[in-house]
Amino acid sequence: MPDSPTPKTPAPQTRWAALTGGASGRDYAARFAAMAEAGNDMHGEATFCAALLDEGARVLDAGCGTGRVAIRLAGLGFDCVGTDVDESMLAVAREAAPDIAWFQADLASVTARDLGDPEPFDMVVVAGNVVPLLAPGTVGDAVGALVPLLRSGGMFVAGFGLDEAHLPAGCPVTPLAEYDEACAQHGLELVERFASWGRDSFTGSAGGYAVSVHSS
Repeated sequence: MPDSPTPKTPAPQTRWAALTGGASGRDYAARFAAMAEAGNDMHGEATFCAALLDEGARVLDAGCGTGRVAIRLAGLGFDCVGTDVDESMLAVAREAAPDIAWFQADLASVTARDLGDPEPFDMVVVAGNVVPLLAPGTVGDAVGALVPLLRSGGMFVAGFGLDEAHLPAGCPVTPLAEYDEACAQHGLELVERFASWGRDSFTGSAGGYAVSVHSS
C-alpha cells in the first residue's frame, strides 16, 4: 500500500483570532467609521508610507484588516495588495474596494503563490498592531515569510504598541528587541524609527509605540 500522506500540522491560532473569534470585520469597520465622523485622522499610516514611496510603487498591506491603509494608498496612486488571516475583515475590504486584490493568508506562512504570484513589492507595511497579534512565537516566521516578497532595497514598515495602553485588551506585549532580532535574522537593516505614524521622535521602548522602517 502507498504511504498515507502526512497530515499538515495546523497553524497556531493568532492572538487576533483568540481575542475576536474571527468575526469582527463589521464591528471593526464601524468603530473606525465613527472615529472618522468625529474628526479623527484615520490615514496616518498611509500618509507616512506615501512619503517614502516613489510614484506608482507596489505596496503589500500585510495584516490589512478591513483595508483602510491599502485603500487610502491606492487612492493616492499606489499599486496595492492586501492580505489578512481574518475573512470577516477581508469581506469588508472587498466590498469597499473590489478593484484591489485581497487574499486570505496567515502572515507566518504566506507565500507569493498565496498572493497570486505578484511582482516584488517596493514596500511591505504591517500596521495596526499586527505584530503583537500574531500567533505566539511566530514573529520571526512572519518576517521571514514577508521579506522574500520585497524587491532588493525594498522597505519593511511596521508599527505596534509596546505597552498595555497601546494594545488591544488582552494582547500581551511583543518586546521591540524580539522584533528587531527577527528583522536582523532575515537581512533587514533599520533605517528609521519613530514613536508614532506622525513621526514623533522615538526615545526608547518605554515610550509606548514604535514605527520602524527597515530596508531589505
